[in-house]
Order: sequence, then C-alpha cells, then structure tokens
Amino acid sequence: MWSSKRLIRFDWAMKRLLRNKANFGILEGFLSELLKTDLTIVEILDSESNKDHEKDKYNRVDILVKDDQGELIIVEVQNDKEYDYFQRMLYGVSKAIVEHMYEGWSYAKVKRVIAVNVVYFDLGQGEDYLYHGSTSFEGMHKKDTLGLSQHQIETFKVELVKDVFPEYYIIKVNNFDDNARDTLDEWVYFFKNSAIKSNFSAKGIKEAARKLDIMKLPEKDQLAYKRYLSDLRDEASKAFTIRIDTDILIKEAEDKVRAETETRVRAETETKVRAETETRVRAETETRVRAETETKVRAETETKIRTQMVIALAKLNISTQDIMQATQHSEAEIQEIIKNNK
Repeated sequence: MWSSKRLIRFDWAMKRLLRNKANFGILEGFLSELLKTDLTIVEILDSESNKDHEKDKYNRVDILVKDDQGELIIVEVQNDKEYDYFQRMLYGVSKAIVEHMYEGWSYAKVKRVIAVNVVYFDLGQGEDYLYHGSTSFEGMHKKDTLGLSQHQIETFKVELVKDVFPEYYIIKVNNFDDNARDTLDEWVYFFKNSAIKSNFSAKGIKEAARKLDIMKLPEKDQLAYKRYLSDLRDEASKAFTIRIDTDILIKEAEDKVRAETETRVRAETETKVRAETETRVRAETETRVRAETETKVRAETETKIRTQMVIALAKLNISTQDIMQATQHSEAEIQEIIKNNK
C-alpha cells in the first residue's frame, strides 16, 4: 500500500500560499493536468476573495490568474451549498471579461476566460465528478457545427468557435471514489483527502507534497491553519444546528395544524352529514363529504404548514429570500404573516 502524508487544505493554500510567485508551480501543475496543456502562470490578478469579505471567509476562496497565452483563469473553491451557484459562475466570468476590457477597445480584444470550480457540495444532478462546458453553435436544420472562417482563424489565432467563448470546468469533489485513474485524478484525490500518495506523478503534485506539508509551515501559519479548520467546523456545526432546529419546528407545526384542522373539519363534516341525510342516503353523503373533507384538509393543512414554516424560519433569522424559496410565499405575504403573528 502506497504511503501518503497529510497536507493543508487546497482552499487555505490558495488563500495563503499559492499567490506567492515561488509557489506558482503548484497551481500550474493542477491547471496543466486539467487543461491538457503545459501552462505557465504569468501573474495573479485581483479577485473577490483577495478582498476578504467576511461573508466568504470560510465559504469560498477564488483566485484569478493570467497565463502565458494571455487567457484569464478563475479557480474557485466552494464549500457550502448554493442553489444559484451556476448563475454565480456565469456572473464571475462575465465580470472578469468586463473588468479586463478597456474603453475604446474593439471586441477583438475581449479576453477569453476559463472558470475552474472545485465544489464540496452536490451541485445540480449528475453522477460524475468532472464536468466540462463550452459554447458551440449547431445548425437548426442541417445540424452542422458553425466554424470560423480562415481569416478569423489567422487573425485571432484560434481554431474553433468554442475557443472564443468562456470555458467551464466543475470538479464535484465528494463524488470522487478515491481511485486515481490518471494524473488529473491525483489532484482530485488531494482536493478530497488533503493527502498525496508517494506514487503520484502528476505535474506539480510533488511540489505540492513538499510545500503544503503542515509540519513544514512556519509556526504562525500552522496556528492560523488550525484556527481555519476550527472555524470551518464551527460554521458546519451552526448550519447543521439550524437545519435540525428547522426540521423540528416544521414537524411540530405540521402536527399541530393537522390536529386542529382534523378536529374542526370533523365537526363540520358531522354537522353537514346530519343535514344532508334528511334528503339523501347517508352512505352516499358520507362518501362525497369525506372526499371534500380530505381535499379541504390537505389544502388548509398545506396553507397553515407554509405559514408555520414562515414563522419558524423567521425565528431562526433566515433571510426573506430563502424563506420565499422554501415556502413559495411572496415577500408581501411573508411580511404580513410575520406581522400577524408577533
């Protein structure tokens, strides 16, 4: 069995170590294996996480690099689940393009951006752990693929239309089965396990094993890394507690609303049955009213459950936007419910 040693997490390395020119080889190795080219990083550009927003302190880290071909590459590590993460990927790429396009430039100078997203949650629906996305144009009638003219190829130094547009890579780390089939998988193994086996041979992987060894960090960096791991655990614990508390409150609300509704509707049903049996056969009346009752119970229960959910989530200080998504209530309805239940 091949030995391996524990290393620091890749996201912390990106935030604290990989921006140093002396450590460019690590990121160059990973990107070269992913993009199947011998890539060289020219410089690290400004990115959102360089600004250390408190909201994103533990949730994500990103780095924007420029390679020797002039292309921009966004590498982002995302720890927590976000339902609108695809839209954020699009926004991040669009923002990078706009910020590197100066006034008066022709569109020919638009920078091509590659987005590499390392995610530690189940993004979308899919069983694979490596996904690649690019842009192509297919004929709606003849089903041909739109290509570049020879003049465009010579002018822009690209072969295909897709090489003009942004390119996306998604690595769903938790879907990886720890079986490194090739050199790119060796990097994914590191992302998942913070460990590198001694027989790994991917570009840059040996340098990562040397420089990202926890025990070789300066003492102040070791302490900072331990604090980071502790903070990650605290954040995960908070999220877990909120989820459990929410489930409990929802279950209690469901039970209460169902019991109240069944009691009231049962009384209404009995009254209605007694009244209608004067002109109809009791059996026919009970059958029809029971169906009406069940429909009414379901409708009123659902409405009250959604109302109780709003109240419960509001007590947990969940944002109005998240409450809207969870309950399908409009913002005005949510505010009215909260107001009436203070």
